[in-house]
Amino acid sequence: MTAGQLITAELKLAGRLDARFFALLQALHDTGSINKAARTAGLSYKGAWLLLETACNLAHEPLLETATGGAGGGGTRLTPAAHGLLEAWNTLQAEHQQFLREQESRISQWPALNGLLRRMSMKTTARNQFAGTVGALEVGPISAQVTIVLKSGDEITATMTAAAAKRLKLKKGKEAIALIKASAVVLVSDFAGWQLSARNQLAGTVSRIERGGVSSLVVLTLPGGATLSASVTNEGVEALGLKPGVLATAVFKAYSVMVAAQP
Repeated sequence: MTAGQLITAELKLAGRLDARFFALLQALHDTGSINKAARTAGLSYKGAWLLLETACNLAHEPLLETATGGAGGGGTRLTPAAHGLLEAWNTLQAEHQQFLREQESRISQWPALNGLLRRMSMKTTARNQFAGTVGALEVGPISAQVTIVLKSGDEITATMTAAAAKRLKLKKGKEAIALIKASAVVLVSDFAGWQLSARNQLAGTVSRIERGGVSSLVVLTLPGGATLSASVTNEGVEALGLKPGVLATAVFKAYSVMVAAQP
């Protein structure tokens, strides 16, 4: 999958001959050596032979021929049948990629779907991802503060360098994604009259707890239906009496929020 590509699909012939097999054939043609071809294709020597032997057993004509030395040297070579198979694959693969590009072009005609897919295409370890729009932006000489308004009306504030805000081309109304690691979220079940300095405080209801050996993943459902996850020690879960249905507030500092935006 290339950067920005929204539609992917794997081409296979007969349900088993895929890009890995044909990369092996091409490498074998280029090197004349099973050992070298396997390394080039990212396969073990045994794995390469398994692929080749399976294909050869099913083919009507031999796909490989072995040279035993002489002026041209020894090694393994592709037969005309194998060359024809490789040529057919290259043609089909080019047409397959062209088809995917055409379908991706069609997606741009549906802004809602295009926006959703682009937001989902980013791969990150941050458990919490919230899409919204920039509601406010304050840029100083060194740092910047960005407020992202979610569709529910909730707001998430992030701090970053002024250079980062400029690089992301942030401005009011621009679509952005707020990312927060679960480990950066603190849960509060009772403020007992105290106020916290953390800018971001989202109240919700515990909807799920995934208990692990040392810590648990506690999931809050916010009033708008979005979910937010926090990593809490098992002792913390017990001390706060956390269980489904309990009210809690997710608290996290503005510097714990990463912001993503299309340039």
